Amino acid sequence: MSLDERTPVIVGAGQFLNRVDSGSDPLCPTDLMAQAASIADRDAGVALAGRADVVAAVPTISWRHRDAALLVAEAVGATDAHTWYPAMGGNTPGMMLNRMAGEIASGNLEVGLLVGGEAWHTRSRSLKADTRPDWPVQDESVQPDWGSTDSFEMGHPAEHAREIFQPVQTYPLFETALIHAALTENPGRTLEDQIALVGQMWAGFSKVAAANPHAWRREELTASEITTADSDNRFVGWPYTKRMVSNPDVDMSSALIVTSAAAARSAGVSRDRWVHCWSGTDGKDRVMSERHSFTRSPSIGVAGRRSLELCEVDLDDVAHLDVYSCFPSAVELFCREFGLDPLERQLTVYGGLAFAGGPWNNPVGHALATMVDVLRNEAGSLGLVTGNGGNVDKHSFGLLGTEPPPDGFRHEAPQREIEAETEGREVLETHSGQVEIEAWTVMHDRDNASERLHAACLTSSGERVWGVSTDADAMLAAESRDLGGTAAEIAADGQLTLAG
Repeated sequence: MSLDERTPVIVGAGQFLNRVDSGSDPLCPTDLMAQAASIADRDAGVALAGRADVVAAVPTISWRHRDAALLVAEAVGATDAHTWYPAMGGNTPGMMLNRMAGEIASGNLEVGLLVGGEAWHTRSRSLKADTRPDWPVQDESVQPDWGSTDSFEMGHPAEHAREIFQPVQTYPLFETALIHAALTENPGRTLEDQIALVGQMWAGFSKVAAANPHAWRREELTASEITTADSDNRFVGWPYTKRMVSNPDVDMSSALIVTSAAAARSAGVSRDRWVHCWSGTDGKDRVMSERHSFTRSPSIGVAGRRSLELCEVDLDDVAHLDVYSCFPSAVELFCREFGLDPLERQLTVYGGLAFAGGPWNNPVGHALATMVDVLRNEAGSLGLVTGNGGNVDKHSFGLLGTEPPPDGFRHEAPQREIEAETEGREVLETHSGQVEIEAWTVMHDRDNASERLHAACLTSSGERVWGVSTDADAMLAAESRDLGGTAAEIAADGQLTLAG
């Protein structure tokens, strides 16, 4: 079978760690991206970054650019390139790779450069010192050629009214709902047992990071070292400790060079560098407050499965996974949708955001670059990389392989099917009366003291309402037993009182 000349292939992958924590000179995010692009050129064996028709940059947090892709294009010499710079979200590297591969397969592009980078370690220290780095500031007239029309939204007004809006507040809610489901489904298992199982899953991620030369933190930890709170590993949002949450305190970057098969062949890129894009899918779940259940992600279920169905394979055919891992609950939701035991197989090639590094919107950039290396070392294998943005509500999936896809690159955004599987809930901004707790967490201060209980609750008629409490007994109960299904009283201002 002849290879379609428009087949999209990844021919270069680069990752750059700027160890400012070990004395390296600070670099701005776009300089980090340019460094990664140079490494990707060397990886391809041919200088292709400067020939890019499109430079796509993952949105940065450590420095707000109007179009980071433009600065990278100028740095690598791709002066005629179009630029992509979309809205924020951990799904954006996967989403942009899917778009880039689709444009190449359609004959609209020949060479694309996908970059991402953050300098948060440097930036956070400058903020503490009340200084400002001398990094590029773009004029307000600067606009990318393409920016995602998907605006950045983080939460629902009902959540904001109770000051629930940060990922460290929201992802633990999914975890406790999953804990309640697991204890219900496994009679005899205790709360401590379930948290220990989550720790074992996370220990598997730390083991992979320890062996990854591109990981920010290369230390293998045990489950107990991960889940046990102490002076070096405080609780953030119970049951999550610091070692269970994404670590954005890094200065690191990644780059992929993606071309058509014709462009790769014409440039003389060796075939052993080619990794083919097989399929890509994208989807969105309802925002957190409107979801029917904290134990489901219809988008993962529908769009994730579709990425495999498009190529007529199933998960057993995929040798390597990298499941987006900002918090354990994101991984557990993937496993639950696919009926996969989280301890059954390796779930990452990169090492996860808590260990290998969580550079805000770009961890998937590193996962993709790592997956390229893994696949090259195992000819004939397939790898699936997932992405997640917001509060588990924006998703991307990408299937890669060393052999050409059987029917060319395939891409879908099966949103209609996702919505058909998505039952929502009415959200009440205020409510007085009896409720039932479905998900909860306790936020902690930097001294590891319990600060505030947050709870997602259901009324007797099924509406969702948010409750909070600073009562010491309530917070102690929330950290010592399964509160799922517990009756409580909620006041109009959201104050929650546990029954009994």
